[in-house]
Amino acid sequence: MSKTFIMIIALGLLICCAPPAEELSSSMEQNPFFADYDTPFKVPPFDQIKEEHYLPAYLEGMKRQQQEIEAIVQTSEPPTFENTIEALERSGALLTRVSDVFDNLTSAHTNDELQRIDKEVAPLLSAHFDDILLNGKLFERVEAVYGIEGDLDLTVEQKTLLEEYRKDFVRGGAKLAEAEKAELRKINAELSVLSIRFGENLLKENNAFELVIDTEEDLAGLPEAVIAGAAAAAKDRGHEGKWVFTLHNPSMIPFLQYSEKRDFRERIFKAYTNRGNNNDELDNKEILTKTAALRADRARLLGYESHAHYILEENMAKNPAGVYDLLNQLWKPALAMAKKEAKDLQASIEEQGKDFELQPWDWWFYAEKLRKAKYDLDDEQLRPYFKLENVREGAFAVANKLYGITFEEKTDLPKYHQDVKVFEVKDSDGSHLGIYTADYFPRESKRGGAWMNSFRKQSRLDGDIAPIICNVCNFSKPTGDKPALLSFEEASTLFHEFGHALHGLLSDCTYHKLSGTAVPRDFVEMPSQIMENWAAEPEVLKMYARHYETGEPIPQELIDKIKQASKFNQGFATVEYLSASFLDMDWHTLTEASTLGALDFENESLEKIGLIPEIVVRYRSPYFSHIFSGGYSAGYYSYIWAEVLDADAFQAFKETSLFDPETAGAFRKLLAAGGSEDPMVLYKRFRGAEPKIEPLLEKRGLN
Repeated sequence: MSKTFIMIIALGLLICCAPPAEELSSSMEQNPFFADYDTPFKVPPFDQIKEEHYLPAYLEGMKRQQQEIEAIVQTSEPPTFENTIEALERSGALLTRVSDVFDNLTSAHTNDELQRIDKEVAPLLSAHFDDILLNGKLFERVEAVYGIEGDLDLTVEQKTLLEEYRKDFVRGGAKLAEAEKAELRKINAELSVLSIRFGENLLKENNAFELVIDTEEDLAGLPEAVIAGAAAAAKDRGHEGKWVFTLHNPSMIPFLQYSEKRDFRERIFKAYTNRGNNNDELDNKEILTKTAALRADRARLLGYESHAHYILEENMAKNPAGVYDLLNQLWKPALAMAKKEAKDLQASIEEQGKDFELQPWDWWFYAEKLRKAKYDLDDEQLRPYFKLENVREGAFAVANKLYGITFEEKTDLPKYHQDVKVFEVKDSDGSHLGIYTADYFPRESKRGGAWMNSFRKQSRLDGDIAPIICNVCNFSKPTGDKPALLSFEEASTLFHEFGHALHGLLSDCTYHKLSGTAVPRDFVEMPSQIMENWAAEPEVLKMYARHYETGEPIPQELIDKIKQASKFNQGFATVEYLSASFLDMDWHTLTEASTLGALDFENESLEKIGLIPEIVVRYRSPYFSHIFSGGYSAGYYSYIWAEVLDADAFQAFKETSLFDPETAGAFRKLLAAGGSEDPMVLYKRFRGAEPKIEPLLEKRGLN
């Protein structure tokens, strides 16, 4: 709720440019957003939604919510939980409906027109939400209800809802003087546009680069499947008869792992690590420094020492000191392990008669060779056992054994792209639980990475509303007559994102605001990361890891090798990740604009922690979209914080059994609660105590 501009502009568009009433009525009749969806399970009618429908729906949605807010403010009845807090919760239904679709598509299947609309709408939405949060009379009513909370017979969830709405107003500037409110509006407006520009630039950078190879000799070392994928990419990009490698992970990572051409590895690696840093129209350095400065200004306005203090007040970590303490506990053993790994890789280089020093573009290549030598294991041995459909069915099977839920594919429901698969989810009693959609392959219209979102969240304030949850990923595609064969890391990512999906699907909350994944940022990754544990368990691997040609389950020998190699290269993986977490925190503990340029600031941050030159921070600032165009500012540490939680939580299953009904039932209650209670209260109710860090250290081999 912190996007901004001047709402008078939006209202001006509605008033000055309003078409005749009969024309507006006709337009509304033709716009799918203006009526309940006439589709099975009320899935968005993607086949009917056109680009020209979004802006009118956004403008009408803002207008209606303002009218709903005005009705709350103007009532002569004294403030109550029902006529103020629940009325607020009910407001904005149309706006939510259009945003749920638009926000997902601008990430998963965008185009120039959607990006244009995004930039046009962002400041209007920002102003709209500021108009709500800075509405003095509305805040007075919320404050009045909050003041009598102790006299009200509220449920735990209702108390949380009241407290969360009040915090929204206070943190949104409701207590500021008028001049400060005006300044806050301006900051929020700028930030809303900067975030979009950052993400658009990065998407264009990802799509622009291609490494074109035109001789077979330059494919030395690459596995057959990787070569086939590159040939398919070349054909798609108009280079038939050649091979193309891109910056999408399913293309780039195998190239770095296997290509014998060191100069080509350097080229693709540097292209990846210089995204947003090429001093051209797609450069993100000025955008990110301005973003960090504006966030510091906003925090100061609202009475916080820094943006990190502002963000972390709402998280389990509570303050920057708590985050830095966790990161420092892990950094020392991880860095020591990474330095040892670097020496081992350098020795491997020299053993092969090479006389160069290990560089970042060499790490993946020599780590893969060393893993093969130490464990007789590489990704290409494993891929035949991780057919995408089998991995997905494995995740479904785990959910079924834990919670009794089932997944049935539906081919008659609307979807936004032909690659999308749609499933009805039913509870153990056969009742409808929700809809799950999976969109797994990279394309130019999709941003990088993997994520979960919702086309509709669960709630039951006005009848049972079932969720529509989506997973969006960028996995290796089918090539020729071969199906999509995943690396083990990609298989783990599928389980991870599916864990987020379960958090949304199993939600059992009254209020939309608190349902599903509406939890603190450093808690939201726990339900996803715990699923990765099942993905790697021998008992589960035998359920889903089957050879795509023979159907034979993965042999015990390979399972043993996966386990033996599970701690291999963990110094690199942990240091690469932790350095990005430190960088994020350093950007957001600024109390004013930095006098350093973006790269100088980054270098200073990484030198301070002693990052070794052989490792590049996982996300350099100009392409750190998690924190500059996503929701993880001052929160990238959340993955490791949540890993402490998930490693400890999974012990509850290891202490009983992987699918112990009682333990699974208790964990489902934790998921179902969404954000209706304090997450540590929920966690301790499940586990009986606060989490310990030792299981994480053991898991990563850092103890």
